[in-house]
Amino acid sequence: MKKLFFLAFFTFLLSFKEKNTPPTSSGTKEITLEKIWNGSFYPEGMTALNPMNGDFYSLLNYNEITKSTSVDKYSYETLEKVATIVDGQNLDSLHYFSSYSFNNNETKLILGTNFKKIYRHSFKGTYYCYDIASKKLTLIDKDIQQPSFSPDNKKIAYAKNNNLFVKNLETKKITQVTFDGKINAIINGTTDWVYEEEFSFVKAFEWSNNSNYIAFLRFNETDVPTFSMDIYGNQLYPSQQVFKYPKAGEKNSIVSLHLYNLTSNTTKKLAVDSYEYIPRIQWTNMPNTLSVTTLNRHQNDLKLYFVNATNGKAKVILNEKDKAYVNVQDNLTFLEDNSFIWTSEQDGFNHIYHYNADGKLINQVTKGSWEVTNYYGFNKALNTIYYQSTEGGSINRNVYRIKLDGTGKKTISRDYGTNTASFSKNMRYFINEFSDVKTPPIYALYKANGTRVKIIKDNAKLKQKVSTYKISQKEFSTIHINGNDLNMWMIKPINFDKNKKYPLLLYQYSGPGSQSVKNTWLNNDDYWYSMLAQKGYIVACVDGRGTGFKGRDFKKITQKELGKYEVEDQIEVAKQLGKRPYIDANNIGIWGWSFGGFMSTNCILKGNDVFSMAIAVAPVTSWRFYDSVYTERYMETPQENPSGYDDNSPINYAYKLKGDYLLIHGSGDDNVHVQNAMQMANALIRANKQFDFFIYPDRTHGIYEGKNTRLNLYTKITAFIEKHLGKNHKKTKE
Repeated sequence: MKKLFFLAFFTFLLSFKEKNTPPTSSGTKEITLEKIWNGSFYPEGMTALNPMNGDFYSLLNYNEITKSTSVDKYSYETLEKVATIVDGQNLDSLHYFSSYSFNNNETKLILGTNFKKIYRHSFKGTYYCYDIASKKLTLIDKDIQQPSFSPDNKKIAYAKNNNLFVKNLETKKITQVTFDGKINAIINGTTDWVYEEEFSFVKAFEWSNNSNYIAFLRFNETDVPTFSMDIYGNQLYPSQQVFKYPKAGEKNSIVSLHLYNLTSNTTKKLAVDSYEYIPRIQWTNMPNTLSVTTLNRHQNDLKLYFVNATNGKAKVILNEKDKAYVNVQDNLTFLEDNSFIWTSEQDGFNHIYHYNADGKLINQVTKGSWEVTNYYGFNKALNTIYYQSTEGGSINRNVYRIKLDGTGKKTISRDYGTNTASFSKNMRYFINEFSDVKTPPIYALYKANGTRVKIIKDNAKLKQKVSTYKISQKEFSTIHINGNDLNMWMIKPINFDKNKKYPLLLYQYSGPGSQSVKNTWLNNDDYWYSMLAQKGYIVACVDGRGTGFKGRDFKKITQKELGKYEVEDQIEVAKQLGKRPYIDANNIGIWGWSFGGFMSTNCILKGNDVFSMAIAVAPVTSWRFYDSVYTERYMETPQENPSGYDDNSPINYAYKLKGDYLLIHGSGDDNVHVQNAMQMANALIRANKQFDFFIYPDRTHGIYEGKNTRLNLYTKITAFIEKHLGKNHKKTKE
């Protein structure tokens, strides 16, 4: 029955014929920006579960009465609390802590507090070690990063002041491993800005399984160009945030691999062949063998090395190449015989592979014209892999199990929409989060065979609450653009009349491998789109070429030409939709954030005969200004590909502006620097083009810090739309 349901649903998506009227809401209440941004429509979620040994998990809980936190133990089988492991109200010096982590045998905890942000994903804090049996709390150190237990539970390694340290929990002795750490020069054991942002990790050291070694990365960023930002705050004179930021084509940190021997208290450099990046290190199940992933600067030649910690010899085990780029993945799993599980899109779609310990392919575990989107783990007892994929259509996600040899595949989530699983440590249970466009998140406990045990939270109250508001249902369909069937959603007014004409607002992000059209529950922007729909607008979104989950070729067609095919698709989307009898072709706007702002800016310039209005929030306006790792992955360097950078930079087309344009940026954006907006503004000024420009002081890339920031932002954007894309604001194309 499930397969039949899937076929019917998938056929519906592909053969969708547009309806004259969308599904209507019975609600009468008006959506307001205040209600959206004060959390009125937030679904009830679940605190992230931390799997424990056996059939148990733990949660960090906060007591409103005592203003303290606790770590509590729960049973997967019953979902009931079975023990309190540590309670802050019983700790003299630590009533409140924000993080915790166990050692291997779950006899000790690292508790963290007083966090201070460094970049978007990194922070330092004060950390303690708590012994569960003795209930003794011991300070590890202050202002440290990434404390981590040794596998033998006797030591903790951590980073401080760009150096690496080890604390012996038995003797209390602290050993300093490195001594050359220096701000904006040398980093040991944690990553630099661009690795943190683009390779998605901060901790750059790993304990060996026998606790004899620590492998770590050293970043020499001395020659990396420095970027600085004024921080205004409330002070008399602005301060500056100064950090190393390698823009496209500029020098990166020199990254090297090192090994600290705890027995001899010595450190040596490990040599692997020529590389630009070391995005992953991980110990294998073979004693004293470290796996190391390297990439060349173009990121199209990935090597997986096995390095012998005893003699330092390195051997290439796996080498993947691609005409465009090779994705770095976090799914490397070593089995008992040191064979390993790996994910790759080498056959055109992202799939799971099994290699032996020498790097020879045993078998391709999953196959098909669909993508594995998440790898959850391997159950040794059942010889089974658990994963998430798009087998139910590219806008859906389901959870599956499959034998290591590729047989016995089974769907273990129930409904077609978006399913995400959180597995127990022993892979016997998982908590599934399901939602679709009509259903807010439902959390349910499952056995690993797919048997649903019980519903945990269903957000029924939110569903009932939302039903009392004027909510327009998303209509999913496909639209044929430039030879491709592209996924699309559209939101129309509840009182939609096919005989009337409506202004159209397009939203898109369009970045490589991204997805904006997906069958999942509403976010804050979706409520805003419904609000706009009730004001008389149609809102639509199309995932064009370059976006993800439709195969390698569809995603990587934009290589060396970011902004070319993506812009062509959005312009053609606007043209086609503008031909529909209910769309006012003279009133078509587009908006986007970050990559989407780059897109919306290009669209109103290169599509100035199609788009009458555009809004760009925190846009890249030249890829010459963005970081090396992300940009060169898709564009190579500006020195190698100058036309790819300049032919698609909106700065070079400012003279084409005809419509109304709003440019917004945060001055404290350390990711897409406000330099992008300033250069765009200067180009428009030189071209004598009028536009609207707004800077949010000290706000970062998300423009959310401070009271009412998002409310202020969306109020501004909404007012601009109503003024320049109003249903009574007629545009005349030049």
